[in-house]
Amino acid sequence: MHQYRSVFISDVHLGSADCQAEYLLDFLDNVRCETLYLVGDIIDLIAMQRRVHFPKSHQEVVQRLVRIAADGTRVIYVPGNHDEFLRNFCGQTLAGIQLLHKAVHTTADGRRFVVCHGDQFDQVVRCSPLLLLVGDRAHGLLLRLNRWFNLWRKLRKKPYWSLAAWVKTRIGQAKAFIQRFEMAALTAAERGQYDGYICGHIHSAGFRQGTGGLYCNDGDWVEHCTALVEGFDGSLDILHWSERPHIVESEPQPRRTPVPEWQPVGDQPLPGQVAARASRH
Repeated sequence: MHQYRSVFISDVHLGSADCQAEYLLDFLDNVRCETLYLVGDIIDLIAMQRRVHFPKSHQEVVQRLVRIAADGTRVIYVPGNHDEFLRNFCGQTLAGIQLLHKAVHTTADGRRFVVCHGDQFDQVVRCSPLLLLVGDRAHGLLLRLNRWFNLWRKLRKKPYWSLAAWVKTRIGQAKAFIQRFEMAALTAAERGQYDGYICGHIHSAGFRQGTGGLYCNDGDWVEHCTALVEGFDGSLDILHWSERPHIVESEPQPRRTPVPEWQPVGDQPLPGQVAARASRH
């Protein structure tokens, strides 16, 4: 059992054929946390308008999330563009899960992060429905190839590996878009005087250190099977979960170190006094 202070997952896309629900169920069975953030596109209502694909494993994910909330974990749901309908219920609590337009998460070391799906930074979604349609179709084809490729790998007893993610990292236009998206999120965080931004949406997990903040993307459960996890010291890591769970990236260093609250008892010296005495000897 893996214990974390906070866990962030997004872009599960329940209701679509590309959702890696089995890996997510295994993750939820083996991870415990104080706060679980569902950072949008958990349910793919757009895909379900075209074709409903909601097998037993998808139903079990929903049931598991409700059970996690009932067992005492704080569960916060920040809807995205594929489950945008749920934004109508933000400010309410459904089945023990709190729905918010955005959240502010304070890490154990005192940093404040905005938590939001991130579709507001996607200029394609905001400005060009035609480009979005073309992009969605190409992406859908790539995901179908990814399904067949990993079925072949499973038959050969090989672990999950994302063909779709590999292809996208070799397309210069895709990499440039990701960089613009990251900088837009960092700029928004800095303007709001936050220490960083946590989001999903673009199916590309990772970190980017800005001049005044840290961008964090928790990835997805369609191509990468990743989550952002916070340790009890406030450290942040990207965790990949399939047949071989492992940390794929840790936040850039240095990060803020909490300052201890020293309370001298009796004749116990303060830390500065200890250092001064040591320098005299």
